[in-house]
Amino acid sequence: MRHFFTTKVKVLLAAAVLLAAGLAVASNLTDLSVGQMFVQGVLTPLRAGASALTAQAERLYDYIFRYESLEAENISLKDQISQIQDDARDAESIKRENDRLRDLLELKKNHEDYQLVDGYIIARDSNDWTHSFTINRGSSSGIEEGMCAITESGQVVGLVTEVGSNYSVIKSILDSSLEISATISASGYSGMVKGGYVTGNDGLLMMEYLPSSAVIRNHDQVVTTGSTVYPRNLILGYVIDAGFTDTGIAKFALLRPAADMSSLEQVFILTNFSTE
Repeated sequence: MRHFFTTKVKVLLAAAVLLAAGLAVASNLTDLSVGQMFVQGVLTPLRAGASALTAQAERLYDYIFRYESLEAENISLKDQISQIQDDARDAESIKRENDRLRDLLELKKNHEDYQLVDGYIIARDSNDWTHSFTINRGSSSGIEEGMCAITESGQVVGLVTEVGSNYSVIKSILDSSLEISATISASGYSGMVKGGYVTGNDGLLMMEYLPSSAVIRNHDQVVTTGSTVYPRNLILGYVIDAGFTDTGIAKFALLRPAADMSSLEQVFILTNFSTE
C-alpha cells in the first residue's frame, strides 16, 4: 500500500482538491454555482477573443475608409495644384505678351513709318549650318518673301524666305548663308554680319571685312547700315571678341545676337517702312 499512490497522482489529487476548494470559496463570494463559474471560465476567453477580432475589424474598416478618403483628397489636391500651375503659366504668358506690346508701342512711337504684322513661332528647324523657324502668318496677312523679321524692341531676327497663305518660314540671322550690312555704332566701322559658322560659334554672329586698323571694343553695339530690306539702326548684336583674319589684312568681330533666338515666342514682320 505504501506505493499505491505515485508522486504524479498525489500532485494531481492535490491540485484537484485545491481547485475544488477555490471554486467553493469563489462560489460563496460571488453567489454563482460551480457550474456557472466553469461556463464563465470557458466563455470569457472566447468572448475576449471575439471582442478583439471585432475591434481589429473596425480598425481595418476605418483604415480602408480613411485611405480611400485620403486618396480622393490627394487627387483633388493634385488637380487644384495643376490648375494653379496652369493659371500661373497663363498669367506669365499674358505678362510676357503685355511686355512685348509695351515695347512695340515704344518702337512704333519712334518709327511711325513701320508697318508690322505679328506672328507666333509654331515650328523650329536648326541644323549645323541652317537656322529657321515657322510662324502662323502668311500671304493672307500681307507677308511676302524678302521681308525682315524683328522683335518688339527692334532687334533683327531674320528674313522671310518662304510664304504660304497662313504660314511663313523665317531664316534667322544665325544662319551662315544670311549676310547683313552692318555698322559698329560707337565707331562707325562697317562690315558684313552672318551666322558664326565656325565650330563652337554656332550661337554667335560674325562681323567680317572690318579694317585692320579698326578699334573694336567688347560690348560695342552693332546695327544695320540700312537697305531696302533692313531699315537703318536695327540692332544686330554686341561685340564679345575680335581678331585678325588668316590673311592679316582685315579684322573680324564675334557678336552676341541682340535677340535671344532660343526664347522667342512672337516676332514682327516689317511689311513696309520708309527708306529715307
